[in-house]
Amino acid sequence: MKKYIIIVAGGKGLRMGGDIPKQFLPVCGKPVLMRTIEAFHRYDSDIHVVLVLPVSQQAYWKDLCNTYDFDLPHQIADGGETRFHSVKNGLALIEGEGLVGVHDGVRPFVSQEVISRCYAEASLKKAVIPVIGVVETVRRLTNEDSETVPRDQYKLVQTPQVFKVSLLKKAYCQDFTEMFTDDASVVEALGEKVHLVEGNRENIKITTPFDLKLAEVLIEDVRPKNS
Repeated sequence: MKKYIIIVAGGKGLRMGGDIPKQFLPVCGKPVLMRTIEAFHRYDSDIHVVLVLPVSQQAYWKDLCNTYDFDLPHQIADGGETRFHSVKNGLALIEGEGLVGVHDGVRPFVSQEVISRCYAEASLKKAVIPVIGVVETVRRLTNEDSETVPRDQYKLVQTPQVFKVSLLKKAYCQDFTEMFTDDASVVEALGEKVHLVEGNRENIKITTPFDLKLAEVLIEDVRPKNS
């Protein structure tokens, strides 16, 4: 079955406190976004990569690819007003049936096991997302106060979220609402069930300076030699 991955990279890096968008920041000498694409290429060298970038960032990305001799094949789609519209633009470049994942461009540490698990389960169950358990105590805000809630009833959602192509395309024909916070929520709006698989805790979303420091440590454990 043909496999696709839509990598969404539309961040502006505001929480990083700098001018360079977070997906382009280097981790141990290589931009985060390149490491993310490499993770999926290691999983399957034939996977079809669609990279969604704001039009204003595409020339800079091409310059980075030349600078770092980055030549892994990928298509580029234009970023949209919201993540929903960006994914929809990425889906427009995918033809035919198969499995399509959607992944955050600033999650370079997704494990090969998690990627494989998501695609394998999606081939059977149509809609799959990776999750991890909550290890902190969780409190729910009420109108005037807050209360502790059982943390074993909650999960933290990661990417890649993987679906049958036809299902995700149908889901993205819906009108956008603020309730669509990820791809699973878009698919659930059709009344489809979304299945959970185990993610990996290293699969962090790099959005703050602290995350970048953590990434410098994690890369030593996950990167192949000479990368």
